[in-house]
Amino acid sequence: MPGDVARTVRRGAQRLIAAVLDCEKPVIAAVNGTAAGIGAHLAFACDLVIAAEPAKFIEVFARRGLVPDGGGAYLLPRLIGPQRAKELMFFGDSVSAAEAERLGLVNRVVPADDLEKTAREWARRLATGPTRALALTKQLVNASLDSDRATAFAAEANAQEINMTTADANEGVAGFAERRPPTFRGL
Repeated sequence: MPGDVARTVRRGAQRLIAAVLDCEKPVIAAVNGTAAGIGAHLAFACDLVIAAEPAKFIEVFARRGLVPDGGGAYLLPRLIGPQRAKELMFFGDSVSAAEAERLGLVNRVVPADDLEKTAREWARRLATGPTRALALTKQLVNASLDSDRATAFAAEANAQEINMTTADANEGVAGFAERRPPTFRGL
């Protein structure tokens, strides 16, 4: 039936990617193995991406005569620019973890044995941080990609206003003034 494919893409892959992008909390991808197609797009939608040394990323769609889905044509140009995105999408070549780091697709490449430990450490650091400030920061960065400067600056000022009412902001300022590490509680 006409529209079935588009409906399936919207309700499936795009909905999943949007959930990661819109999630208030930071999302970490730990990639161990091959992330191809929607698997790569899911990783690229995350806020932080850690890859094991043997990991690979493949924009496999053109190899199969398909158009990218799962937000790939939206995500990749924003991460690496339109020319690089087209190269990866047109040719479907495998990209090593080291090359993905060089391109800016991943934050860190670690030995495979350290992947879970590194991901857990990053998650712990985020969880013990000023969670409301992190959520607002994620929102600002994501919105900035589709905003002009004036709109982005206004959103930043509003986020500051909201954040300064939190206990964590007060604790952060107090810790700075008292020359001690702050203890954030997510409030």
